[in-house]
Amino acid sequence: MFLQSSIYIVFALLLIVSALLLLVVLMQRPKQEGLGAAFGAQMTDQAFGAQTTDVLKKGTVFFGTLFMLLCFVLAVLMNAQYKRSHPTDLTEGKASAAATQQPETTVPVQSVPQPDTPPATPTSESPEPAEAPAEAQ
Repeated sequence: MFLQSSIYIVFALLLIVSALLLLVVLMQRPKQEGLGAAFGAQMTDQAFGAQTTDVLKKGTVFFGTLFMLLCFVLAVLMNAQYKRSHPTDLTEGKASAAATQQPETTVPVQSVPQPDTPPATPTSESPEPAEAPAEAQ
């Protein structure tokens, strides 16, 4: 239960951090004043001061690092949950499957009697000899 709730918490934090990272990246002014100028790069300078680019770069590094860290933590938690729900390991699975597998039943091969030798066990009912085929005239 604790593992499942911690996965939900980390996932919610990951969504929040990714949204903040997206906003910080979109607020940055590009070096060549391309499409970023259309989104109001001058407005961020007026609202946040002249050193906005330094703050936004630091924020991008911070949120990017936090995003990668949360992804790693989420992967570790999901792996732990998977191992808890599927307890057999690949190496243990092969050993346990071999131990629980029933031995193969083999069918004894009947030997075909040679034409010169009589059958090993005579039967009480012997088949009638086959009739010679009649020649067609």
